[in-house]
Amino acid sequence: MKQQIADLISVALDTLIKNGVLADDIQPNIMVENTRDKAHGDFASNIALTLAKPARRNPRELAQQLIDALPASDSLVKTEIAGPGFINFFVSQASTAAVINTILEQKAEFGRGLAKQDERVQVEFVSANPTGPLHVGHGRGAAYGASVADLLEAAGVPVEREYYVNDAGRQMNILGTSVWLRYLEKQGEAVTFPSNGYKGEYIFDIAQSIIDSDGDKYAHAISTVMADIPADEPQGGDKETHIDALIERAQTLLGEQGYAVFFDAALNSILSDIRDDLADFGVTYQEWFSERSLAVHGDVDSALETLDKNGYLFEEDGNLWFRSTEFGDDKDRVVRRANGQTTYFASDIAYLKNKFERGFDKVLYIWGSDHHGYIARMKAACEALGYNPDRLLVRLVQFAILYRGTERVQMSTRSGSFVTLRELREEVGKDACRFFYVARKADQHMDFDLELAKSSSKDNPVYYIQYAHARVCSVMRKLEEAGWSWDKEAGLEHLAKLDTESEKDLIVKLSKYPEVLTNAAVNYEPHALANYLRELANDFHAYYNANKMLIDDADMRNARVTLSEATRQVINNGLTLLGVSAPEQM
Repeated sequence: MKQQIADLISVALDTLIKNGVLADDIQPNIMVENTRDKAHGDFASNIALTLAKPARRNPRELAQQLIDALPASDSLVKTEIAGPGFINFFVSQASTAAVINTILEQKAEFGRGLAKQDERVQVEFVSANPTGPLHVGHGRGAAYGASVADLLEAAGVPVEREYYVNDAGRQMNILGTSVWLRYLEKQGEAVTFPSNGYKGEYIFDIAQSIIDSDGDKYAHAISTVMADIPADEPQGGDKETHIDALIERAQTLLGEQGYAVFFDAALNSILSDIRDDLADFGVTYQEWFSERSLAVHGDVDSALETLDKNGYLFEEDGNLWFRSTEFGDDKDRVVRRANGQTTYFASDIAYLKNKFERGFDKVLYIWGSDHHGYIARMKAACEALGYNPDRLLVRLVQFAILYRGTERVQMSTRSGSFVTLRELREEVGKDACRFFYVARKADQHMDFDLELAKSSSKDNPVYYIQYAHARVCSVMRKLEEAGWSWDKEAGLEHLAKLDTESEKDLIVKLSKYPEVLTNAAVNYEPHALANYLRELANDFHAYYNANKMLIDDADMRNARVTLSEATRQVINNGLTLLGVSAPEQM
């Protein structure tokens, strides 16, 4: 309907240009918005206000001239001028109700494809280090990223979902060494486990799997392992120096192949667990991209060569630096250390270059809020590589804080004291997890209320929305039990009978779904769709409670059931995009 009104205004503008009221070189931006107050009509436009100055006319006078020039339309009941020059549009009920037929015809496709484009967008999200199971903090990024990607796809944007596997670097070496130490412990060695090692129970399980396959092949006396190793923090030493020395000792004693057994066992076990967790959470990817492949295939060297060729690298104190301050970063960044090892940031630059070389027009990174400081340096790298930095998009996600009653649950992957995403899903269900995670704006703080998520009340938004869907399904079952059948055509023919406020509100709410979907997609805001679904469910429950469905008047019955079925379809469509099921019974 907004587009129809915008088209009518466009015709009126052409008429005023033709009559000399407006200059023919004006470039109007026709805005049509929903009104907040029904007394001011259904839609409003500020076009007269925006054109008054260039037209050198009083805004209200220009508004009247625009109204007079509007072509006749059965969709409009009346127009009026409000305030300093707004034009309010009152839409006929028949025109508004036409959306019901559109919904029932298009079904799952209703509201989709309105932002259709050819630009390919890559959405990279979660990408948690494979050093332990996903916890509840990762769940919010997973739900947000998946919903953003699904929304973009629904709006008509070509999307590819990617997980960046951090299978290289120091943290993975700490993980592999932690598994080896637990392996030795299971062989009967008296291991004093490093304070900076990974301590979760899953480390014991991985160690046991190596014992099951290889026995004591990689066993060494703990005295040999610990000989001349610097003291750990509890003994007055430095925990970082201690763990680094243990990594080096593991690599020396085990050799390249032996060390790879522990490294790969840890990586493969945890990554397989992450894949399964995300799949059960309704999150899938087209690509799982290996960080190690960047070095193997020469991407890191290629990226640094490009930066050097463009004049943005320099050497100092034996290190190789990127001049990121030339692009607004707060300091320059090391990309290769004096010992010849490249940094994490060098890999990030190479990964960015690789994305664009794969043909993506835009790349959307979804990071935890603690990565805020990375944005400036990545934008700098993007521009230094020769790409438009506007092609790199970042959305930050605040980690969810889980509460059991009034007690906050602490989480630490290193210590092993955390609630996994799997445990959360098993306790409250996938649907509640997926919805709760996206119900608030991603960059806003979130407390995850376990008791609310499990409750069957209107205060639990996902239950409240699903119950509206199930209620319509119940109406259909009761209709059949009463010996009646739903006549859709008769229902559409008699929609004009639906003239109560609750019925009108529900129809108007349904008509807004395409706009909500599109805006949620292009603004990367799935919470807008979540809020809409809750409002739609509220309007439906109000309508259902105020109007009896199964009545003897066949025309009215079919009209009400038709409106209910259209509501069910839209709820189903919206929940699907958020990764939530739409049950037929509750």
